[in-house]
Amino acid sequence: MDRLIALLIALFAPSTADSTTLFWAKHLLLATLVIACFWLLSQSTSYVITHWGKRLTSFTRTDLDDRILRRIAPSISLLITFTGIYLAFRSLPLHEKLFKVMAGGLFVANVTIVCVLLYRALNETLAWYVEHRQDHYDSLLSRQMTPLAEKVAMIFILGGALMVVLRHFHYDILSLVTALGIGSLAIGMAAKDSLAHLISGFTLMLDRPFRIGDRIQLVGGQVGDVQDIGLRSTKIKTLDNQLLVIPNSDLCNTMVLNQAFPDQRVKGRINLGVAYGSDIQHVKRLLVATAQEVPEVLVEPMPEAFFTAFGDSSLSLALFFWVDDYGKLFATTDQINILILQRFREQGIEIPYPTRTMIMLPQDGLQPSQRA
Repeated sequence: MDRLIALLIALFAPSTADSTTLFWAKHLLLATLVIACFWLLSQSTSYVITHWGKRLTSFTRTDLDDRILRRIAPSISLLITFTGIYLAFRSLPLHEKLFKVMAGGLFVANVTIVCVLLYRALNETLAWYVEHRQDHYDSLLSRQMTPLAEKVAMIFILGGALMVVLRHFHYDILSLVTALGIGSLAIGMAAKDSLAHLISGFTLMLDRPFRIGDRIQLVGGQVGDVQDIGLRSTKIKTLDNQLLVIPNSDLCNTMVLNQAFPDQRVKGRINLGVAYGSDIQHVKRLLVATAQEVPEVLVEPMPEAFFTAFGDSSLSLALFFWVDDYGKLFATTDQINILILQRFREQGIEIPYPTRTMIMLPQDGLQPSQRA
């Protein structure tokens, strides 16, 4: 190596080939060789990822690995190159302060490249997850929580990178973590209600009792479609086109009926009464046949009619039917009610009014004229 360096110096600068020049030329050549080797390694790695990586990932069932390799290939190549530059600078006999500045800058650049690499892999994974699993109830993350999960993961990546950089420059990380912990405790005590809503929002996004677009019914009887699931509150559009805003903590601690789960089918019910003396079996068959005349009523499960109770002035019955979409329930119920009235009039079936019979008893000791 010394002979090769001396020969190169003799060829390019024969008049200045002293010991100092030879010393620096040796280290500069070594640094150049290190950078060149790592640059060739980065190009080879990029080539392998681009060409051979596709063949390796073709054996998997999903395209996630292909997308991740395509996103991180430039970062890996750049990381290898900067690592070579960092090692090359470490081999140079520079002044201590100059070496710390340059080596520290290169170290920070490498840490930044690693953060970018991790973020790209995470971003591509979440994007793939949203495309393939967002509409599944058994999925871990929903579309609404994906940006939040990405931001939280980015905070952890940046926090880890900051600790690595501080540790590299010999800063006390324990004091920083302690200060952050005390500050977080003070903020948590001051904003406990907001944090309760925030944690409840995380719970709703993870547990997923309902999704955006689902129709839900609250304990108070309010029915509406979910418009948005935020960190603090959930917005529900009621059937009369009003926006109901409910804090997440209240929504987590109450009972919710999701009409859109497990599917959008809904069961309708019509209660009615017929006069005493009516043929109940005939009325039940007529109710089922009337419901089957409406196109929106599902054939399977088929409509059913039941004799439920003896009323004060009528025999109580209930008609049950299924609709493929809960949004069609009101309109379908209206059509069935109209047809029931028509068929009852045609068949002479009476829907009685509530009646009361009063019996006037005679009073003792009074004449009929006085009783009046």
